[in-house]
Amino acid sequence: MARLGTTVGLGVAYYNEYLPDPSRLDEDLRLMVAAGIRCIRVGESVWSTWEPEDGLFDLEWMTPILDAAHAHGIEVILGTPTYAVPPWLARAHPELAVQRADGSRVPWGGRQEVDFTSPVFRRYAERVIRAVVGRHGRHPAVAGVQLDNEAGLHLIHNDDVVAAFRRWLEARYGTPAALNEAWGLTYWSHRISAWDELWAPAGNTTPAYALAWRRFQAAQTTDFLAWQAGIVRPLVSADAVITTCIAYGRPAMDDVAVGGVLDIASGNAYYAAQDSLALAHTAQGDEWFADDVAQLVLMADRMRATRDAPFLVTETGATSIGAAHQTRPPYAGQLAQAAWLLVARGARLVSYWHWHTLHSGHEAHWGGVLGHDLRPGRVYREIAALGAQFSASAEWLADAEAEADVAIVIAHDSDWVMAAEPPLCRVDGSADPRSYGRIVQAFARGVVDAGRQLAVVNERQIPDAAALVSRFGTVIVPGLVAASDRTLSVLVEFVGLGGTLVVGPRTGFGDDSGRVRTSVAPGVLAEVLGASYAEFAALRGDVVVDGLGGGVAQGWIDAYEPEGAEVLAGYAHPHYGAWAAVTRHAFGAGTAYAVGTLLDRALMARVVVDASAPRIVSPLRDRPDSVTVHSLSGPRGRVWVVHNWTPDEVEVETVRDVADALAADAPLPAGSVLPLAPWGVAVWGEALP
Repeated sequence: MARLGTTVGLGVAYYNEYLPDPSRLDEDLRLMVAAGIRCIRVGESVWSTWEPEDGLFDLEWMTPILDAAHAHGIEVILGTPTYAVPPWLARAHPELAVQRADGSRVPWGGRQEVDFTSPVFRRYAERVIRAVVGRHGRHPAVAGVQLDNEAGLHLIHNDDVVAAFRRWLEARYGTPAALNEAWGLTYWSHRISAWDELWAPAGNTTPAYALAWRRFQAAQTTDFLAWQAGIVRPLVSADAVITTCIAYGRPAMDDVAVGGVLDIASGNAYYAAQDSLALAHTAQGDEWFADDVAQLVLMADRMRATRDAPFLVTETGATSIGAAHQTRPPYAGQLAQAAWLLVARGARLVSYWHWHTLHSGHEAHWGGVLGHDLRPGRVYREIAALGAQFSASAEWLADAEAEADVAIVIAHDSDWVMAAEPPLCRVDGSADPRSYGRIVQAFARGVVDAGRQLAVVNERQIPDAAALVSRFGTVIVPGLVAASDRTLSVLVEFVGLGGTLVVGPRTGFGDDSGRVRTSVAPGVLAEVLGASYAEFAALRGDVVVDGLGGGVAQGWIDAYEPEGAEVLAGYAHPHYGAWAAVTRHAFGAGTAYAVGTLLDRALMARVVVDASAPRIVSPLRDRPDSVTVHSLSGPRGRVWVVHNWTPDEVEVETVRDVADALAADAPLPAGSVLPLAPWGVAVWGEALP
């Protein structure tokens, strides 16, 4: 078998131990092979099955599953079961329960209830990891190990963790006086003279403290997974990969740091189906799953950005996701749509959660590939058809990597700062802690609607300016409120070297310690923008925008005043009309745009069109509004993935010769007019000169 993650394929989470009749193992695996499923994920949720009593292990129940998988040519990702602790452990050590900010404890009865930083917990966790992986890690079926699962669910306020936070700060700042200066603790009499005077996070109101606390919590998650990786590596074969299933919205998750301790990134790619996958649909961005197409594109490419490399999808929905009231099974064709989008952004495995819909437990309405009757149905048939498509296009997809026209810079720090002090409101007028995500999503929609391909770049992964210019013609930086001096300097140089920069609301306002900059906003970017601002406003309603075809401003205004920049759009408002909504300014060999607000979709798309050009020219003539085009480039050539995000058939016309990668490379000459089915996807190959 090829090393996991080197070819594109399908997978499922498989829990034979949950089945009413586990003896159907061979039947399940036979059905998987017939559907093109080549990987199963096992064992991560059942510590109490591995170790039913303290120190009493039952390890052999997994052996027939691994043996049968190997016999069927199916790879296995073996999970360490540390995220779902057994009741005997919770009862023996109630002090391990996570303490919340209000002092209450997370009760046992779900999962991830314990303080994983505790040496007591780690002693038990190491024992079960060594038992499970030591017994099965070198089985020929095991292609990889998943460390824990969806780590970082809680911000842990247990006393020992808060004490460790103080030590963490001392190691970074050295003295209380240095901390006082860095955080501005003169305010409200918050200066400390000894480290034990630093207050607990539950009562904190200081932004710099809030940012440091979130960084510290994310570092604990990374440390936990790195600790597990150190245990696992000697217990598995040299070609087995080590990964984890990242839930990107977890409050204590820094996916880039976690990616640094893995061989390949992997995570959840859940989305709302049905009408949420109409390209015209715009969601609020307040769910734990992607709720419109732009969010799904952003989610997929964020997974690629974790290691700036191909990735695994260890969980995505086969039918409905969540509880009974969220039951929205995908329309016909949408499973293939979502899977091909993930592949187009670099996924090497699309693995469904899960094989069979559960008959008991909390997630009995979370649909699997098989329904409760365990018979292959519509979903199975659609996934089997997808498996056949992956097989047909395998030569084109081999070693192919996602391409992009436009980069969107994101940062955990800015997300965490805005969670502490949100700039945007919910519909009811309350502060929205998901403000950062909403700002980023607004610009991502603009990129998608403009027909450009986006690439997510984490702030900490920004290369030097010359490398940035060589990779991206346009870089969009929305909501980067906690930007480092280094980041801003690279962006200035990027424009000088010929790049196009789009600066969104809040970017450059604060520094990377969470404090507001003392310079004119937005810091050193004011020079390249040819504009700056001294005022800002949170909007309670839409404000009409004139220019660039008109539209509305929403959510927030950075009140830009041009200082040499050309004003492309302004506000039709008796007060805000004094300021610019969108400006453009030549600087060095490049151009910089200031976008001081969240524009409506149509207007944001026009800004992106003005600020960018396709680096990879689409093979379509006159792309329909409901169609997106993504590309990958590999040894065989370029792969084009063309989606129709609508319930209606549309026609597209090719402007260059391509081949149908799903139909034995049938030629599609330039000028071909081709139908795209409702919720359809086409995959074409194009030879490169």
